[in-house]
Amino acid sequence: MLPAIQEESPVSKITIVVGHFLIALGFIGYFATNRVSWTALIPAIFGWPLVILGELALQENFRKHAMHAAVVVGLIGLLGGAFSFFRPLLSGGELKPMAAAMQALMALTCAVFVGLCVKSFIDARVARKQNPESKI
Repeated sequence: MLPAIQEESPVSKITIVVGHFLIALGFIGYFATNRVSWTALIPAIFGWPLVILGELALQENFRKHAMHAAVVVGLIGLLGGAFSFFRPLLSGGELKPMAAAMQALMALTCAVFVGLCVKSFIDARVARKQNPESKI
């Protein structure tokens, strides 16, 4: 039996929202390009683990590990999206507008998400130092 949800974390809910946004972004890109390439679904591939990790993070016992795993997924999504966006620009290759827009949106979304997670980790550490008896 899973432990009861005690104190919900707003970052857990943000993780779920970001995951759903990336899933939607992937499917929009896939269908907007007439299902030409499965690579348009890459944002969705990053979104599913974020939704699952966000749901796990709603439970107190899993929060810390789930959120650390989620920020790793977000960081990989940021780096992958940014690399895919900038590679054709730097190499002089063909720039596909739809692909570039999807990659930039994925990178930007993941960058904001990673930033929010880092801020949350810092805030939790400060709160623990101020009140060592609490279970934050």
